[in-house]
Amino acid sequence: MNGRVRVAGTALAAALLLTGVAGCGGDSLEENGAESASPSSNGADPGSGGGKGDLVIGSAGFTESAVLAELYAKLLSDAGYHTSVQTLANRELYEPALEKGQIDVVPEYAATLAEFLNAKKNGPSAKPVASGDVNATVAALTTLATPRGLKVLTVGQAVDQNAFAVSKDFASKHNLKTLSDLGASKLKIKLAAGDECPDRPFCEPGLKSKYGIDITGIDPKGVGTPQAKQAVKDGTDQLVLTTTTDATLEQYDLVLLTDDKHLQNADNVLPVVNAKDAGDPAIAAALDKLTAVLTTADLTELNKKVDAERLKPADVAADYLKSKGLSK
Repeated sequence: MNGRVRVAGTALAAALLLTGVAGCGGDSLEENGAESASPSSNGADPGSGGGKGDLVIGSAGFTESAVLAELYAKLLSDAGYHTSVQTLANRELYEPALEKGQIDVVPEYAATLAEFLNAKKNGPSAKPVASGDVNATVAALTTLATPRGLKVLTVGQAVDQNAFAVSKDFASKHNLKTLSDLGASKLKIKLAAGDECPDRPFCEPGLKSKYGIDITGIDPKGVGTPQAKQAVKDGTDQLVLTTTTDATLEQYDLVLLTDDKHLQNADNVLPVVNAKDAGDPAIAAALDKLTAVLTTADLTELNKKVDAERLKPADVAADYLKSKGLSK
């Protein structure tokens, strides 16, 4: 898969805690290895006759996706749907579930999903379709998603991209400010990341080919997890894969290295839905309210409230929507 590496480690991918959960399409998620059922459930009892139906919002195994899923769930609940959030470890699990209607809505990243679907259709060596141009990237994504029964909703200004960080001491000692600096240093680097990083062009292969960074191994501690960042802080690893909206770098004494050769593409946030089960214009209208106001700075602050302040994603989402006048 190309693009943004958004996963937790293999232990999460292997978890099969969810049984018999269905979206509007009514198919079981059990076979897809869903991690767990979120305690979040919004809206009236679907048996009461007052709701528009059930919607399952998918979340990947990292903080930002969890918060976005809760934002979607709350907005759709306010719009009259009975919603629940289900967490699946990574895109390899939740994208097929979305196609099958086992989940109905997911928060996504334009460039990453475009390249994921591009590789799925045309093979891992397919010519890239994503770029730094968000409109062109979304157009390419839509072309690939539509035949799979997926509907790409409006893209917003909020953008989150893969990023790579080192410890402040390491950066100072070796005079590192950019990924090019790291490549030129010829230092041997152990990278804390997701265990699929070696297969993704915007992770290990891109660091090697575009920047000449000598990656000696992958420490599969996940993307931006506390364990991954602690490993770099301690010097066990030298580089960690995280994101541009990681709000906890300071507490680990880490600093991002600038992606000066633009390895990453336009990973603007946007909702993607199962067209058959969640193609109702009312769903798009509800989610568009968030897309219109959400910024990259907002994403960073929302992540901070969960990762640094230890608040629950559902509570953070509800407070944010209230602050923007989008929910009561």
